[in-house]
This record gives sequence, C-alpha cells and structure tokens, in this order.
Amino acid sequence: MPLNPRQRQFLRRQAHHLKPVVTLGQAGLSEAVAAEADRALTDHELIKVRIAAGDRDARSAMSKELARLTAAETVQVLGRVVILYRAPAEGEPKIALPR
Repeated sequence: MPLNPRQRQFLRRQAHHLKPVVTLGQAGLSEAVAAEADRALTDHELIKVRIAAGDRDARSAMSKELARLTAAETVQVLGRVVILYRAPAEGEPKIALPR
C-alpha cells in the first residue's frame, strides 16, 4: 500500500522522537539484520534505521533493499537515517493513519 503525502507527514512526526533500532554497518545488509528489522516492524510498525555506509549511493541501495526484504514502505531518508513503516498483516494497527 503506497503512502500518500499526508500519511508520510504524519509518520515523520510520529518517528521524530524514535531512536534507531537497527544499525547497518560497513559490512552491509545481512539476513540477520533484515530479520531484526522485520521483527522490529512487526512489533512497532514504525522504525528508524541507521546506515553507516560511506557514500550516498550505497546508503540508498541498502535502504531500498531493506524496504524490499521487509515489505515495508520508506517514509523518509534523511542523511544516514531511514524511517520505515509496515502496516500489520493481521489485527488492528497500532498507528491509525490519516486518509
């Protein structure tokens, strides 16, 4: 489900106070890191991820790949921090998105 601009803005406001729960190091994206991000998205729906890779292209590629592997929507990429959102597959969402 693609997010509209109003929903992205709402999620950016919700994520402002969050600390990064997953950190991608110089080694890049591994299955363990993707599994940890997947677990965090299942628990929280909205997470911040810090990417420690040096250049912008590598960070962009890692963030897109992580979003693809976790079936999440990228809310924002700001420097080395990526905000990801995934609605729950079943049950009530913890975050009520505006329409």
